[in-house]
Amino acid sequence: MKHLKENQTVPNILFRTRENGEWVNIDSNDIFRGKSVIVFSLPGAFTPTCSSSHVPRYNQLASAFKSHGIDEIICISVNDAFVMNQWQIDQKADRIHFLPDGNGDFTREMGMLVDKGDLGFGQRSWRYSMLVRDGAIEKLFVEQEVPGDPFSVSDADTMLSYIAPGKPKPLDVTLFTRSDCPFCTRAKGLLHDAKIEFEELELNKHFTDRTLRAVARADTFPQVFICGENIGGAEELQNWLGLRQAA
Repeated sequence: MKHLKENQTVPNILFRTRENGEWVNIDSNDIFRGKSVIVFSLPGAFTPTCSSSHVPRYNQLASAFKSHGIDEIICISVNDAFVMNQWQIDQKADRIHFLPDGNGDFTREMGMLVDKGDLGFGQRSWRYSMLVRDGAIEKLFVEQEVPGDPFSVSDADTMLSYIAPGKPKPLDVTLFTRSDCPFCTRAKGLLHDAKIEFEELELNKHFTDRTLRAVARADTFPQVFICGENIGGAEELQNWLGLRQAA
C-alpha cells in the first residue's frame, strides 16, 4: 500500500456534510490549518470493531487528548453524510467530529483506499490513525496489511501513549445506582469534585438486581467499580479517593 508518510501534507479536498438539514461543504484546509488534530479512519459505519472499540474509546479519551493540546478528534469513513450523522447519534460520540468521505476522495489521496468487494462494501478505507499538526502528518499509525480487519495500532490508547508518554490514562469508573439514593448522590458528588469521569448505570433502567448480585455480589447502592475492581459504596469511595490524593 503506497500511502502518504509522516511529514507530508494531508490532502486538500471538500467534505460534503449535512448540518441542520442543509448541505455544508467543509474544506480540509479549514479543518487542519493552525490546529493539532487527531484523525482516525475505519472501514465503515456501524461495523463491529468500529462501533464497539474504535469510536467509543476515542470518544472516552477526548478530554485527555484535549488536555494535551489536541484541538479536535475526527473520524473519517467512506460513507455518506446521512449514515455518518446517524452513526454519531447511535454511538453518542459527541466529542468527535464525524466526517463523511462519501466518494473516497480524501482516503484515495491518502493512499488508504482499498477494495472490500469481497464483503460487498466496495471501496473503503484501510484502518489507520494520524496526528496532524498545521496540516502536516506528524505521526501515522497504519494497521498491518493482513487479511481481515486488523486493529492493533490505530486505537486511542496507542495514540495517547504517543502524545503523552508515561502519563497515566483516565480511570474507567462505573457506578451502579438506584433512583432516590442519597448515598449514590454522594458518590457521584465525590467523583465530580475529584474531576473523575464515570458511567452511571441505574437499577431497572440499565440493569436488574440480579445483575448487581452477579457482578458485585452485593445488593446495596451504590456499587463503585474502578478499572475492574469493586471499590464498594460511597464511604469506601471516599477512602479510596483520600488514599489516591495522599499517594
